[in-house]
Amino acid sequence: MGVSAYISGKLYPKQDKDVGRRVNVYFNYNTDTAYLGTMIRDDISEPYLAIIQLDDGRVVLATECQYGFI
Repeated sequence: MGVSAYISGKLYPKQDKDVGRRVNVYFNYNTDTAYLGTMIRDDISEPYLAIIQLDDGRVVLATECQYGFI
């Protein structure tokens, strides 16, 4: 658990227009295997997080993978 100065019941980071877009996701620079997903968060203000939900239900941070918009 934690506390963030940028998120509360009434405050949420401003989001990029790419939220909701489909992406191909790759792990460990292996471009032979792509996983389909959807960008579900892409902050354009603090704390600058990007989060992708894969079609199989897993959720990954953009810092844990490589991705490209479809």
